[in-house]
Amino acid sequence: MTPLPAPLRWLYSLEWRRGFFDWARSDGVTWVYIFKVLIAAFLTLWLAMRLELPQPRTAMITVFIVMQPQSGQVFAKSFYRFLGTLAGSTVMVALIALFAQNTELFLGSLAIWVGICSAGAARYRNFRAYGFVLAGYTAAMVGLPALAHPDGAFMAAVWRVLEISLGILCATLVSAAILPQTASAAMHNALYQRFGVFALFVTDGLRGRSQRDAFEAGNVRFIAEAVGLEGLRSVTVFEDPHMRRRNGRLSRLNSEFMGITTRFNALHQLLERLRNSAADQVVAAIKPGLQDLAEVLDGYSGRSLTSADAARLVTALTVYKEGLPARVRSLRATFQESEPSDAEQLDFHTAYELLYRFVDDLHSYAQTHASLADHSHAREQWDEPFTPQTNWMAAAASGIRAAFILVVLGSYWVATAWPSGATMTLIAAATVGLSAATPNPKRMAFQMACGTFLGALIGFVEMFFIFPWIDGFPLLCVMLAPVIVLGSFLSSRPQYAGVGLGLLIFFSTGSVPDNLTVYNPYTFINDYIAMVLGMLVCAAAGAIILPPNSRWLWRRLEQDLRGQVVYAISGKLKGLASSFESRTRDLLHQAYGLAAGQPHVQRDLLRWMFVVLEVGHAIIELRKEQAILPVHPAYAESQPWRQAIRVMGRALVRLFLQPGSNNLERALVAVDHAISRVQSTDEPFAPHFDTSALRRVKSYLHFIRTSLLDPQSPLAAYAIAKPEGLEHAS
Repeated sequence: MTPLPAPLRWLYSLEWRRGFFDWARSDGVTWVYIFKVLIAAFLTLWLAMRLELPQPRTAMITVFIVMQPQSGQVFAKSFYRFLGTLAGSTVMVALIALFAQNTELFLGSLAIWVGICSAGAARYRNFRAYGFVLAGYTAAMVGLPALAHPDGAFMAAVWRVLEISLGILCATLVSAAILPQTASAAMHNALYQRFGVFALFVTDGLRGRSQRDAFEAGNVRFIAEAVGLEGLRSVTVFEDPHMRRRNGRLSRLNSEFMGITTRFNALHQLLERLRNSAADQVVAAIKPGLQDLAEVLDGYSGRSLTSADAARLVTALTVYKEGLPARVRSLRATFQESEPSDAEQLDFHTAYELLYRFVDDLHSYAQTHASLADHSHAREQWDEPFTPQTNWMAAAASGIRAAFILVVLGSYWVATAWPSGATMTLIAAATVGLSAATPNPKRMAFQMACGTFLGALIGFVEMFFIFPWIDGFPLLCVMLAPVIVLGSFLSSRPQYAGVGLGLLIFFSTGSVPDNLTVYNPYTFINDYIAMVLGMLVCAAAGAIILPPNSRWLWRRLEQDLRGQVVYAISGKLKGLASSFESRTRDLLHQAYGLAAGQPHVQRDLLRWMFVVLEVGHAIIELRKEQAILPVHPAYAESQPWRQAIRVMGRALVRLFLQPGSNNLERALVAVDHAISRVQSTDEPFAPHFDTSALRRVKSYLHFIRTSLLDPQSPLAAYAIAKPEGLEHAS
């Protein structure tokens, strides 16, 4: 057989195909996105010009703003952009009707409205925030030019809604029709991959192979994935009816994943405390049960978990879970032959109580994952949604900053009567809105100013040296395409997203010709100077006026994080565990992002989260145990052990609201007192963890105590004077 020529052998080689598919999954996706942006932008511009809309550039800008790599994200962003545009246009018409003859009152009212919308954008993240952004700057972008001609305000609002609707229609059509990248596929992939990573994380922890840094990095990853998957879930309902039918299960799955990570963290922290304190006898007694679970999970570590795999995992966990009580009794009998101390017995019981709860939650997670294969399922019934938590002061600071910028720039415009002052004010309103939902508005505004300056340079050349010499729409597209490609590429890179956004939006604002093109260099230069100045003022305000990435906000978010223990103690019990999980993780996700570049701050925040989740979950379990106690004198509300738990709750509230040595000591005394009261109470049931409520209560109390005395916890700084307490806890 004649061998193939070298070029053909290379064409058919496995290395070439592997390299191509690697490129297609990374940079190839970016270039497909850029290609779709070009098609959608030119289709929108052509239709807007053919329909003789007053500002075709507005429709084209809409494409740049709503276009995303995944079609579900385009649908979601378009939906909220349309709602925000309607709200902003309505408010603008109302303000014009009320204050058309008084510019000062109009600007003051507009500043208040933009401030409210910026605060809303900081409060409601993801694409909901974008609705608030649009509601704010639409009022400014339509209202400020309409001040000169109030009688045309209503028609200006109508035309803007039509232009934006055209851009939305074209963007969604192109995104869905041409090489669609669906959010539902991304969510499927994320769900399948996530459990394999977690299973490997668990088996390493059960066998004592995980390092502290890897453990913390893994938790940061799981937190980001939980928050990100909640955003993806809210997007998939716009594009995929199959995912919409599974929306409740997806929400439940995310909640249950947060639950199993917290369960395992609690178990892992206890095991690490035992290993570090050289409690070899206890570790050896616990190890066989841990090894059994690690062997169950070995087959799922580091690989995707499909619905069929999840069904097999359910079967394996069912067998393990049913045999666990007998296994624990056997191990405990062997352990007691060595005559362990009371503290060692508590450690043994607490470890297996945490293990049993972890396996139970893991079993529930696997059942939910397996149920995704069915079109309808009973596990779809889920009414404990992800509950985001945003510090009200951070949202208020964003609103105050936006209102201040509008007042200052609007006053400057009125005082100087600069013809481009309205442009400066409305561009500042747009910039402050677009940067309000970002962790670093100063950086975002400055990057947008850089992109706008670059757009001004390119736009000047094209507007006055190229456009007068071209004829026809195809040549116009040829001239615009390089700028759109550059801007789209930059916006696809997170580190340059602001530059790309500024180039795309504000090059189009100042340099894309309308149906009736006016070549006026004076106005062109003035308008771009006004745009860049407005953005620089926004950047300066973001750096000076309550900047969100400063120490004050880290501290506020840390206080909110500690306050979740208070929420666990006082919140309504129904749905409390899920709400507590999501609020705590969302707070840490925000704080971790704001503290970027400050590793010591991030480490402290992460360790606060560990102790908050450990103590908070134990408290919730205590409350659940007390809520389902049978009617018996040993469990009565007046029993000393129940009174002691209430006293402990008040001591923990004081400790987490105001951490300090005295409050830590009071909390430890209260926990010790509660443990002793439980130990001295008799109950009419066998003393096993699956039959004795008081044994489970005692285990949770002991775990709270060990968490408070954990040498890796931030609370350890307040227990330096009591090293014997730390030794006893371990």
